[in-house]
Amino acid sequence: MNIADVRAYLLGLQARIVETLEAEDGCVFLRDAWSRPPGGRLEGDGITRIVEDAALLERGGCGFSHVKGGGLPPSATQHRPELAGAPFEALGVSLVFHPRNPYVPTVHMNVRMLAAHTSQGGTVTWFGGGMDLTPYYGFEEDATHFHTVCRDALAPFGEDKYPRFKRWCDEYFFLKHRHEARGVGGIFYDDFSEGGFENGFAMMRRVGDAFLDAYLPIVRRRRHLPYGERERDFQAYRRGRYVEFNLVWDRGTLFGLQSGGRTESILMSLPPVVKWRYDWHPAPGSPEARLYEAFLKPRRWTEPGAPFEAESL
Repeated sequence: MNIADVRAYLLGLQARIVETLEAEDGCVFLRDAWSRPPGGRLEGDGITRIVEDAALLERGGCGFSHVKGGGLPPSATQHRPELAGAPFEALGVSLVFHPRNPYVPTVHMNVRMLAAHTSQGGTVTWFGGGMDLTPYYGFEEDATHFHTVCRDALAPFGEDKYPRFKRWCDEYFFLKHRHEARGVGGIFYDDFSEGGFENGFAMMRRVGDAFLDAYLPIVRRRRHLPYGERERDFQAYRRGRYVEFNLVWDRGTLFGLQSGGRTESILMSLPPVVKWRYDWHPAPGSPEARLYEAFLKPRRWTEPGAPFEAESL
């Protein structure tokens, strides 16, 4: 196990993604490097890269962090109770991009590693991550492309990984209090230690490296589509669902807050303009209604024309 190699990869991944989006958007991401001194509840360092009010991205954040703590928080040990309170080390890259144009979907990606040091002197490591797409106006071509790239990234690790992680994503990014999916999903996995450190690290790299291939073609197809106040209004309404999920259900948000992480970096995933309405429903037959009818249900997106996998989760 070489945590230095993981750190070097993650820093390089952050730099590549940010540089690519800067070139695509003609913008400059703010660089906010931070550190926590030894001896506190949480120590370590990180780099937050963020842009606001740019041409393509109304808000976009891509953060790297590498922290150590004296005891794993509850959000990290719900599936590993034997490690409750163990000293830990966590590092990862997490990003959320909220585009200005409502026809360009919001996207989230995260890759991370945790290492817990047991009372017997050993170290237990596991990986997590994935990416998911949240459209406001759905295009089957975009969902199919995104899922196909995810499937191909996982192919070297076994045919079971994409179906398994796709289902996991559908179940995870689901607003239980709304009984509603956040978007069209993608892949998600957590507490992954199959095949040991090298296998987990290799899969992290495949997922991280696939992000730009999955998202950029969609951006380029949709970013110049004309839109008006109606589309912006619906985008702001649907962004409310994004906020609800991140603050109520997201384990990464809870881990950061429970472990004493840096609040500004943790909450950079939230969109800048959001609306809520009481008991609102889209007009039947409208483009907004089609999002609910055709896209916010689990589908086998890598098989065009395939039926819904289930009516509900």
